[in-house]
Amino acid sequence: MKLENGQLDKLEAIARDAGAGILSVYESDDFDVESKGDGSPLTRADRLAHEIIVAGLAELTPEIPVVSEESAKEEMEARLSWDLFWLVDPLDGTKEFIKRNGEFTVNIALVHKGQPVYGVVYAPVLNRCFCGGTAYGAWRVDGDECNRQEIVVAGKNEGAMTVVASRSHRGEAVEAFIAKLTERFGEPEVRSMGSSLKICLVATGEADIYPRLGPTCEWDTAAAHAVVLGAGGKVTNVSGEPLVYNKENILNPWFLVFGSGDCDWPGLVPSSSE
Repeated sequence: MKLENGQLDKLEAIARDAGAGILSVYESDDFDVESKGDGSPLTRADRLAHEIIVAGLAELTPEIPVVSEESAKEEMEARLSWDLFWLVDPLDGTKEFIKRNGEFTVNIALVHKGQPVYGVVYAPVLNRCFCGGTAYGAWRVDGDECNRQEIVVAGKNEGAMTVVASRSHRGEAVEAFIAKLTERFGEPEVRSMGSSLKICLVATGEADIYPRLGPTCEWDTAAAHAVVLGAGGKVTNVSGEPLVYNKENILNPWFLVFGSGDCDWPGLVPSSSE
């Protein structure tokens, strides 16, 4: 299935509407923070964005089911029989939201047969939207919808690299990866960022590599994964195989996001014995 231009516009509008809902909570004097069963935080903004997105997608494509981070257990189980569905993180970067640093996003992806074919990532505080997929190309919209700019990965394969790392989840494996990268290419510039904006930095060519050597869920990555594919980049596991979706276990393996296929990026990942 390929989305039509009118559907792409409406999908971006849904993400923006969800972002507006998030900001209504973000800009309030106070908001409650709950803990989910896995210990991760949940706010009123997560639930509000979920409701806005699910309603918008039901109107846009009533024939396509939706799985959201905030979906019920029954929907999580039913997804395994679906070839085509929307995969949503209503508020990616809840920890960044709570810290009020602005580095959180709305993620909406269309997944077909295990691959993200189109995605929208909207950063409400930045008022910046990233859109794309393999069959669509990729673009960034700053501010109003008329300000649309094509984006492509840098594709760099020599010289000092720019690495983007998680602001809240870095760890020893990433530090070891950066050390190996330094040995091969020289000391890199390291940028810290929250949420799926890290993947988008590779899509725009502002970063060369994003090593995610820690836990994530499929809804955290699918939308930005589609965007970086549209921009000419790749997302693989540490064995160099494409990252796939709609697995029985919703957790992603360790993965790498990069713009150039000419480097042995997986070869820089430390083994568990190092």
